[in-house]
Amino acid sequence: MTYRALFPLALLLSACSSEVAPPQSAEPTPLAFMAPDGSDTNYDSPVAPYVLARGAGPSALSPDGTIIATRLSLTGDRQLYVMDATADDPQATLTQITFGSGITFFDFSPTGAMIYGSDNNGDERENYWLIAPDADAEYGWGEPRLILPATDQGFRQFGGFTGDGSTIVYSSTERNGEDFDIYEADVATGAATLVYEGELGNYVQAVAPDGSTAIISEAVGEDSDKLFVLDLETGERRGLSDPTPRANHTDAGVEYIDANTIVIATNREAEYAALTRISLDEDPQFEQIEAPLRDIDGLSLCGDTLAYTVNWSGFSASWVKPLSSFPKEIEGLPKGVHSLSCSNDSLLVRVTGPDRPGDLFLTDMNDLEVRPVFRSDFGELDPGSLIMPEVVSLIAQDGVEIFGLLYIPPAKTDSKPPVVFMVHGGPTAQARPGYNATVQYLLSRGIAVFQPNVRGSTGFGRTYVTLDDKKKRLDSVRDLVDMLDYLETDGRVDTDRAAVMGGSYGGYMVNAVLADYPDAFDAGVALFGVGDWVTALEVASPGLKASDIIEYGDITEPEWRDFYGEISPIAKADQIRVPVLYSHGAMDPRIDVHETEVMVRALRDNGVRADYVLIPDEGHGWRKIPNRLYYERVQAEFLEDVLGQ
Repeated sequence: MTYRALFPLALLLSACSSEVAPPQSAEPTPLAFMAPDGSDTNYDSPVAPYVLARGAGPSALSPDGTIIATRLSLTGDRQLYVMDATADDPQATLTQITFGSGITFFDFSPTGAMIYGSDNNGDERENYWLIAPDADAEYGWGEPRLILPATDQGFRQFGGFTGDGSTIVYSSTERNGEDFDIYEADVATGAATLVYEGELGNYVQAVAPDGSTAIISEAVGEDSDKLFVLDLETGERRGLSDPTPRANHTDAGVEYIDANTIVIATNREAEYAALTRISLDEDPQFEQIEAPLRDIDGLSLCGDTLAYTVNWSGFSASWVKPLSSFPKEIEGLPKGVHSLSCSNDSLLVRVTGPDRPGDLFLTDMNDLEVRPVFRSDFGELDPGSLIMPEVVSLIAQDGVEIFGLLYIPPAKTDSKPPVVFMVHGGPTAQARPGYNATVQYLLSRGIAVFQPNVRGSTGFGRTYVTLDDKKKRLDSVRDLVDMLDYLETDGRVDTDRAAVMGGSYGGYMVNAVLADYPDAFDAGVALFGVGDWVTALEVASPGLKASDIIEYGDITEPEWRDFYGEISPIAKADQIRVPVLYSHGAMDPRIDVHETEVMVRALRDNGVRADYVLIPDEGHGWRKIPNRLYYERVQAEFLEDVLGQ
């Protein structure tokens, strides 16, 4: 399994169009904006302790179970650290082994070495590096060696190692800057061979232990895929699953049991993803082996035992199932979101929750005893002050059940707290109860937070994720207003002081709800979101456009061009009457900065307050600690100002 900060792959594809730029008006008036300059990073601001509370990021266990690798941001950038899993106190052995540009992903080789990626300030054009243990080196690991240098047109997605660790298999757009092909590269020399010439989005999900085949997915919309097996010697791709209606096969991961058998979690037979064994014969056989009443969303193979996570309204439950026996739940893990990594005898569980940025636990596969091996560092923050959410469900005005997470601050006065809606991106994603510095800071200031899971979100079934497709797009925007009405009836928050915020697709939702329902919210915060669907879809890569046909419709057809011309927030920007804080990373390869600036310009031309933060050395989100500190302070001051808190 590859460990990276995960975003929907369909959004990743949008980074691949470098030939078309959004239309710009002739000589537009320069926009005034705020930006960090290095001198205004305030480590003493009230929000800083929440940003600086640190935990283990994506983490993995080495194949022999002796090394724990994790991503941390102790130095400001995301770097790779290792710990001795056999030590009495593994955290005391924490050692940094990468330096310089922050890493984007990492994965263990069967030999115990690691591959990792790095890019240029979030541009997502990755270099691939290999780093290996070296007892004679200063930190116990040798110098990183560049395997594959970044290319202008190469947006890569790592797949895996062959069984002896001598080659890697990955997908990349470097042939034409648009289509993801499948490559195999020699780890020693970096020599790469094109194995399969693809069209649109093809991704390596797993590589057979003997290196003979790989499991390939092809994106179908933003929530589903087709499944194939690829012969790595001949380049022949053979279909395994392409159901109607569409289904997801790979979000939880793919594991080879042997060269002819894989295990996945798929919803091809039901509403929720079930553990399923598939033979790779000419006539593939599907055997459902475990089907809880919610999605299985994480999967790892520990010897002859499967470990998996079940998503219950965002909260994880972790289970193990021997291939020939019954499943057992792992007890003693904290509440939150779990992710798994296996060796033959041990299971590493990472837990992030509202009360912990990232803790690690080792579980013995024989007795399922849980041992903490890494605890979050809260610095000046009191972990006892951090608040857990409650799960909320309600019936929208059209009868659809919709969901969310509600955080209520401790009562400080007799008055009800204002509320901030925090809308997730995607749209095929889910608000889950992990650690969020913004959420916990707002709660400390007496501001409630509601995280909606509007229709179209994942985690609530195969049907629910399709309910915002195409011309149903605005139904999900209306959900935000129905949720606000619900909270007014609930009576615990002051809905007359309500703001809405979100990033990426969530940024679009902010623009949309403020334009379509101008009397609902009192302010907005839109991070790197879409303002004009026509330009956003026009400049998307062919891979994204393929998923767009299902999710949004084909923007080259007059019907859809007219539709998005009408519903885009920029077409209704004159209806936005409340202050909005906008922000964007100048290096963003997914959503062009034009999408933010067109909204800022429109609101300012209409006499509406539109603050604007432009961060020059970031892409689609803020990775660097100084930039996060700067932005969180600006955002906090804006929200407290507009909500009168």
